[in-house]
Amino acid sequence: MCKTDVLIIGSGIAALQAARILGQHFHVQLVTKSSVVTSSSYRAQGGIAAVTTQIDDINYHIHDTMLAGEYHHTSNVETLIKDGAQLIDTLLQQGLPVDRYANGEPILGLEGAHSHHRILHAGGDQTGKYFIHYLLERLPVTVTINDYEMVYELLFNKNGDCIGALTRGKQGTKCYLAHHIVIASGGAGALYNCTSNFSTNTGDGIALAYMAGAAISDMEFMQFHPTLLWCNGEAKGLISEAVRGAGAIFVDAARQPTMKGLDLAPRHITAHTLFVKRLAGEETFLDISMIEKFEEKFPSITKLCADNGISLQDGLIPVAPGSHFLMGGIVADSSGQTSIPSLYAVGEVACTGVHGANRLASNSLLEAITFGQRMAQTIIQKGLHQQNFMIEQSNSDIVMPHLFTKEQLQQKMMKALGIVRNHSSLQEFLQQMPSLQTLLSANRDSLPCEQIELSMMHIVAILMAKAALTRTETRGAHIRTDYPFTDTKWTKRWIVFSQGQMEVRNSLYEHNQARGNAEAIFQ
Repeated sequence: MCKTDVLIIGSGIAALQAARILGQHFHVQLVTKSSVVTSSSYRAQGGIAAVTTQIDDINYHIHDTMLAGEYHHTSNVETLIKDGAQLIDTLLQQGLPVDRYANGEPILGLEGAHSHHRILHAGGDQTGKYFIHYLLERLPVTVTINDYEMVYELLFNKNGDCIGALTRGKQGTKCYLAHHIVIASGGAGALYNCTSNFSTNTGDGIALAYMAGAAISDMEFMQFHPTLLWCNGEAKGLISEAVRGAGAIFVDAARQPTMKGLDLAPRHITAHTLFVKRLAGEETFLDISMIEKFEEKFPSITKLCADNGISLQDGLIPVAPGSHFLMGGIVADSSGQTSIPSLYAVGEVACTGVHGANRLASNSLLEAITFGQRMAQTIIQKGLHQQNFMIEQSNSDIVMPHLFTKEQLQQKMMKALGIVRNHSSLQEFLQQMPSLQTLLSANRDSLPCEQIELSMMHIVAILMAKAALTRTETRGAHIRTDYPFTDTKWTKRWIVFSQGQMEVRNSLYEHNQARGNAEAIFQ
């Protein structure tokens, strides 16, 4: 048993930013399912969006965020953009590594749906890698990283406070106890067979929180990125939106433009356009012939293409859309607090309402750094207050139901919950899935990690499908062919799952709203 002050689950930028600050006051144990270089943060190419110049403005950035997300937001957007700009300014003064001109001014890129050049990047297209190493180098000695450990259960005392977690890894089963538990485990892109995410991004944190009774929302909103490198019938990696910001355009095999000047439209628009063309049998390419010194500006993309036998001599990169970022997750406020005492969520795993129905490009790293710091400061202010570390036992002898293989589930997700959805495919998908109640109740203690992960993937998939089936409109990344238009009755409405119930709320944080339109989701 390992007793500590703060337990952090995950190792991306949100986790490391929090650990860097918390470690100055507390002992921190950080647990990650794989290694610190297999997070979506590490793969981030484009950069971090923040207002850093006089010609830009906080209100422009807020407007761009709201417009891209189709106004499905909370007031946390203003907190993110304002606090984020101040924090980035401070970090730049402290040596945050970004690409700069010869005079020392940061080079600012442009990405989809941004009205101004405001994207800070590092190493050309290696921003996440640079930022991760920047944070790792600044971790206090009070922070211990435990890699290749998978969390499979959260622990509680009889008061309902989250006090720890059980993990499975190279040293067998371990029990961590802590005053504060932070989930920063990333998204769920790996529920699909065409994705920019690592195979480890399977939504574990969302499943853990839901099994524990925490509120989950916005699960119908999975963003598909329009430009994944496509060759030999597979997605091979991400081609940053910054490439289009530098001048590249979408073209067909005959080099004819396909987006009619809207190459930097919000991602749900560009991804859907490419999807429709692929259905019609048309391939899409990025024409990069107009970008000077491409190899110097985008070294990791150049290497990605070379590793997959794609020559850049003719200036064309074959691309296709794939799952990229989940706007939904564990309901948390801007300080990371969830609906469960002492349990926090930050980064992609959290749902704070800042991304709406479709995340604005490069706002994810801003969220990770800004809300990671806000959460850490909140925990510091609260201090180490937990007195009861007696674990409330929750034994179960229910056998895990039959599960699809990972590959089968990924294929079914792409078909039913891909870029476009409809009632019949969603209904068919849910009928094929095991009972959610059985999944939640099944005993995991004796299962291998692969089966535990697979069971949690099934839980997340069911939540996504039920939310997508319930929202009878098209909004942002949620595109229904049978409800092709935005419906005003769904404006500012959140589908929230908690304690075995599904509820449509008028506010993301309306925990005490009357359950007049709540319904049981157990089958």
